[in-house]
Amino acid sequence: MRGAQIERESDYLPQAAKLKQMKRGLIERDRKEIDMAKEAKITIHPAFQTGEISERLFSAFLEPIGTMVNGTMYNPKHPTADDQGFRRDFIDALRETGLPAVRMPGGNFVSSWQWKDSIGPLKERRVHLDPSWHQVITNEVGYDEYLQWAQKVGTRPLVTVNMGTGTIQDAMDLVEYTNHRSGTYWSDLRRKNGHEEPYGVKMWYLGNEMDGPWQLGSFSSDPQGYGSKVLETAKAIKWIDESIETGVCGSSASFMEGFPAWDEAVLDVCYDVVDYVSVHHYHGAPPGDVRALLGGSLYYEDFINTEVAMMDYVAAKHRSPKKMMLSFDEYGAWMRPNEPLHPGLGRYNMARVHYRFDPERQYVLHDPDNMPEHTFPGGDMIHALSMASIQLAFLRHADRVKIGCMTGGLDALASADHDHVWKSASHYVFTQLMQYARGVSLRTGVECETYDMAGYAIDDTSQYPGKEGVPFIDAAAAWDRENGRVTVFVINRNEETAYPLQIDLKGFADCRPLAAYTMRSDDPDAKNSYGNDRLIAPQEITACTFADGILQIRVEPLSWNVFVFS
Repeated sequence: MRGAQIERESDYLPQAAKLKQMKRGLIERDRKEIDMAKEAKITIHPAFQTGEISERLFSAFLEPIGTMVNGTMYNPKHPTADDQGFRRDFIDALRETGLPAVRMPGGNFVSSWQWKDSIGPLKERRVHLDPSWHQVITNEVGYDEYLQWAQKVGTRPLVTVNMGTGTIQDAMDLVEYTNHRSGTYWSDLRRKNGHEEPYGVKMWYLGNEMDGPWQLGSFSSDPQGYGSKVLETAKAIKWIDESIETGVCGSSASFMEGFPAWDEAVLDVCYDVVDYVSVHHYHGAPPGDVRALLGGSLYYEDFINTEVAMMDYVAAKHRSPKKMMLSFDEYGAWMRPNEPLHPGLGRYNMARVHYRFDPERQYVLHDPDNMPEHTFPGGDMIHALSMASIQLAFLRHADRVKIGCMTGGLDALASADHDHVWKSASHYVFTQLMQYARGVSLRTGVECETYDMAGYAIDDTSQYPGKEGVPFIDAAAAWDRENGRVTVFVINRNEETAYPLQIDLKGFADCRPLAAYTMRSDDPDAKNSYGNDRLIAPQEITACTFADGILQIRVEPLSWNVFVFS
């Protein structure tokens, strides 16, 4: 993740004011006008399948930034701390969700992390500086601890390898330490360190954001060099464990100067030894512009379509029968104030902007006893919808997007402060997707009112072209043959208008509704909290009709909706 920081809550006062006006409008709007809104329709059919849905599509990302590791995950002083210092309340809350996978341990952090200094007896581990985030890394949570914590949570680790300052030999030793049973120096050292059995990690990311000048050991100006290093590293580690998968870094964002040519140049070198292209994106919208925030999933789809075209072009060049898959292993969306633009300086120079040196900046040692409060602006509901809209875009492209690791996904599933853990609104969206988005993704034909988004620029790099005809109804569907059910997920992006909605499932014989849920909030600033984590939560819908394969329902403004059929 690039070093964008979440600003103070006070920076979002214009957003809060606008959302409060929206709240008053919701209360005072003319009911007749709402009832006259154009009916929306969604059609799905079993013949129109997109692709198999990977369980890892709904996963999370973990990087030791701030107190995510040192405080939330690990705090030996916490009343629930286990013998390794891990918070059991956080582990139990995550285990309950069935989280399939977590990418770890970074992130920018990993491009200078020396994993060999983080194993063995705690008193013998070396303390390092993390130049990427200007923090002190004590290695109290080392490589073994990350993997053992994942085992306690019941999730699969997706490990990121240091391809910045790290060597091919470091990567080979890491895989041998992790996955080889015994009889070698590194595998026997793992056993000596207390883990008799191999960890069996299957997914290995070869570097992080290697096209970014902010990355230590960046290959921003040398894609072929990075591709060559990946070629040799992937070959070597697959010869150590031929069951593993590997991911090569594509662009850190669709705004990168080299996108997608940099990605193509890398993949052209290493296509035959990698299984995924790893890409990241963080969508920004101006404070108060809910439609731009929730319409951000269209830019994700643009990114996906471009990257898929690039991957298939390289496959054709290589005459390869292999179809490359995508991993969105960092993603997010939030509102943030526009920054000054500098159009008179010519082409924006990404490298020059990131080569800044501040003699006053200090390295920070994060203390579990000094955890900051949550800093995401606005209420739970808007944040939940912004992330859900991205997840629905991934689901619509399930044929090629196979891994999705939400940045902040652990907090979305189990929000935490110094003392407690609770469920945010995002928890309910995330877990419903894990529960119901299974089997195959179905194409969703959506007919509804639309809106236009004007182009805007958050800063010199994050510049978004305008979009016309954005549907207010955002939908995706899954057909879970194993459990005999079809599920339709629906977001109403309109902050003012409810829509009568028709869902046409006539293509499915003997279809009948099993359950329907909706979640929304009249108060845009409302947040769940410890002891009150049902303030915003799904409610069952009973006001609907179903006949001749068609469900008639009403979807409220800024709502998340799940419709389950047998």
